[in-house]
Amino acid sequence: MNTKLRCPWPAGKTNDIKYHDEEWGVPVHDDRKLFEFLVLDAFQAGLSWSTILNKRENFRKVFDNFKPEIIALYDEKKIEELLRNKGIIRNQLKIRSTITNAQHFLEVQKEFSSFDAYIWQFTGGNTRINNWNNPSQVPVSTTESDAMSKDLRRRGFKFVGTTICYAFMQAAGMVNDHLIYCFRYDEVNHM
Repeated sequence: MNTKLRCPWPAGKTNDIKYHDEEWGVPVHDDRKLFEFLVLDAFQAGLSWSTILNKRENFRKVFDNFKPEIIALYDEKKIEELLRNKGIIRNQLKIRSTITNAQHFLEVQKEFSSFDAYIWQFTGGNTRINNWNNPSQVPVSTTESDAMSKDLRRRGFKFVGTTICYAFMQAAGMVNDHLIYCFRYDEVNHM
């Protein structure tokens, strides 16, 4: 019997548990992976994270494994193809924003030599370790996510409101929002 205590949000869902136990909150410094989280968090707006996780492999397939240099060149034909694909979220604004964001992502890489160097500046290059006892204590945004959102929007990124940015920070391990009783809390703190 699995007696591990974990955050309650996976709610017994297999994909959610796997993501929680293996990825969520783990510091990410790989640009392609950071772009993947940026895309998935934008598509998640207004939907459940479970919905995104259940479609994640389809997203990877149709979005060329989240390679921004390929996505930045998508044309109208590709957009129409994506809009017909039932394996992803078929939201035209989110699809078009993914292309726009890929273009700006490449600009940021050029300016900072990596997106990693740019994005981690919002937490001073370190994971912010929180000490939450209850899910109700976990914020939906912070001053850091506000600053990130403002700067990304200034650079032309879309679907990067402060709540989306905070979800990105959680996914990319820029903050550790595992509850203190969760078995992953200490594990993530030592990564």
